Amino acid sequence: MTIHHSNAPDPRWALPFFEGRHVLVTGGTSGIGAGIAAGFAEAGAHVVATGATPKEVEAAEAGNESGVDFRLLDVRDRQTVETVVSSFDTLDAIVNCAGIIRRGEELDPDVFAMVVDINLTGSMRVCAAARPLLAKSTNGAIVNIASVLSFQGGGMVPGYAASKGGIAQMTKSLAIAYADDGIRVNAVAPGWIATPLTAALQADPERSGPILARTAMKRWGQPEDIVGGVLFLASPAAAFITGAILPIDGGYLVT
Repeated sequence: MTIHHSNAPDPRWALPFFEGRHVLVTGGTSGIGAGIAAGFAEAGAHVVATGATPKEVEAAEAGNESGVDFRLLDVRDRQTVETVVSSFDTLDAIVNCAGIIRRGEELDPDVFAMVVDINLTGSMRVCAAARPLLAKSTNGAIVNIASVLSFQGGGMVPGYAASKGGIAQMTKSLAIAYADDGIRVNAVAPGWIATPLTAALQADPERSGPILARTAMKRWGQPEDIVGGVLFLASPAAAFITGAILPIDGGYLVT
């Protein structure tokens, strides 16, 4: 799958860094995660991308032209997380992109807890399982997927906003905890990106209008817009960067 669009960087700029490297992208079967997985593959990496259900994995495999290896993984299952991670002989970078959003439903404490378990605790499970392998890499790196809602509240999505706020703080905390292992831990905070998760918002002018009005660049982001920042943070070009949260939002947070 070729992911270039007119304004997106060509992932092959990172070829010297990632050729032959091994990368795990959770939640990599669609949307932002699929774009990131394809970007690493175009940069020469061996990429495993995971999906939570057999249907997601099968759909990703059906359209796969990038050489990404798709596997099944529910990040709520610690044993399965450890099994998938232990299948790697070497691991150089992970990207925690597995996540869900349940607008309106998250006001129910049970749904709130499920969203946090997948988005936040699931990411922690992957980080903990991958730590020993990343410590053996010459450039071990973790990139978590935060959000503009790491910085703001969301009245319809308290679980999602709480989980993404937690991702930001987890990123900073693990940057400290993993530094002696030579592992850098950073995050990107996407703005409003055109993915299946935001399809309902895109289709509703009353909801999409204010989003675009506030976004300085006046457009929805695309999954490939996130790739350059993730590749940078995972590469030796960011060798002295850890604990950073990089907004990739078209200027949403500065307006």
